[in-house]
Amino acid sequence: MSVVFVDGPVITKFVNDSGAFTEFVDEHFNKLDADGDGVLSLDELQKRFGRFSSRGFELQSQEEIGNLYNVLFEKFDADQNGTIDREEFRSLMKEIMVAKARGIGNSPVSIILQEDSLLMRAVQHKGPVGDDKN
Repeated sequence: MSVVFVDGPVITKFVNDSGAFTEFVDEHFNKLDADGDGVLSLDELQKRFGRFSSRGFELQSQEEIGNLYNVLFEKFDADQNGTIDREEFRSLMKEIMVAKARGIGNSPVSIILQEDSLLMRAVQHKGPVGDDKN
């Protein structure tokens, strides 16, 4: 873990570099896809993130946490086929990152990040040469 400074424009620049963003999101998708079938099931996501639930949702019951997974899964399973494919996952990650950028805004914030997180990758991202828009 590292303490870094991040702001909305840094995150937006990373998301807008479609090559870098897609590459990193696909790496995470592959880690989550435990059975290697190219899609994520609700069961795979619950098993993967279940170990984090006691930290992030301390005030919620297991039933409430399960309902949260169901709502999120339903929202991002765009074709309603019971799985989240790679494109749906990319869309989900983009939506989450854009929301984080809006929430943080233009003023840098200090935050502790895991080395392999999407936000850390955004901070480390240099972008295409000459791309100083953000």
